[in-house]
Amino acid sequence: MPEILLGDKTYVCADGESVLEALTRGGESVPSSCRSGVCQTCLLRAVDGQVPEASQKGLKDTLRARGYFLACQCVPHQSMRVEHPGTDAGRLVATVRAITPLNREIVSVALECPGMGDYRAGQFINVFKDERLSRSYSLASAPALDPHLTLHVRKVSQGRVSGWIHESLQVGDQVAVSQPLGECFYMPSDPDQPLLLLGTGSGLAPLYGILRDALRQGHRGPIRLYHGSRHKDGLYLVDELRALAYRHATVHYHPCVSREAPTGDLRHGRVLDVALNDQPRVAGWRTFLCGHPDMVQSAKKRLYLAGAALKDIYADAFIRSAA
Repeated sequence: MPEILLGDKTYVCADGESVLEALTRGGESVPSSCRSGVCQTCLLRAVDGQVPEASQKGLKDTLRARGYFLACQCVPHQSMRVEHPGTDAGRLVATVRAITPLNREIVSVALECPGMGDYRAGQFINVFKDERLSRSYSLASAPALDPHLTLHVRKVSQGRVSGWIHESLQVGDQVAVSQPLGECFYMPSDPDQPLLLLGTGSGLAPLYGILRDALRQGHRGPIRLYHGSRHKDGLYLVDELRALAYRHATVHYHPCVSREAPTGDLRHGRVLDVALNDQPRVAGWRTFLCGHPDMVQSAKKRLYLAGAALKDIYADAFIRSAA
């Protein structure tokens, strides 16, 4: 069976096992999120040994040429010596410009990153606490509207990255981040197509960026945004979104709570149930989903059964973990 040499330790890959699985089974800390080759947080570099072609799919040519590969997609046929990625692996340096509470659990983090270049509202980046620990966060900012990258970070119990961001990160600190990733963003190919945006918790982040970017690009069709939380204090940006809906007749904002009696314009129930009650058939709609993985998976299935084409259902590629 192939052996994976990392530092001064050796790990044995079982039959059909990926490098990521072998290393984590052996107690090695390797950043990972989606485990499907999209988020690219599990990037490693092969110092010696053949890299399977499938494990470099989606990487830039410059990274492939230097031996970088995705550990979650690498099922080796022979032994390999690998190392953690260095500073040449596409990581960028960002400076924290603001940390602003949005509610009791979520803060907005503004990052200045001159090296980022172009990105799309709704994509995500990986934020690195250190060389081996990172998490993926969606961008709430829109490049033509906001001066900095903006993340919405929810503090997770015992979360090593979210706890660090909430408790230790300070304005002026520098952090390593990845290039923007993901395909969940607005394209102006059909400006009259109805848009349905569903999010829970800090999953509002990419939807907030996508909504504003769609309006900036002249989207004419109706846009319905449903944001849900168990309780009212879990909602945020409520006033900003109400004001946006007031200014744009095509925008309809629905804040939802599932575990308390609604007041004012709050809706009662889970976002998916409320949305499909309002619009039982969504054939021809473009939908964007972000939030708890169970909600996203359930929404994909129910939206498809309600008439949405699979090509018109967009969702975060990464899996939210106890960050």
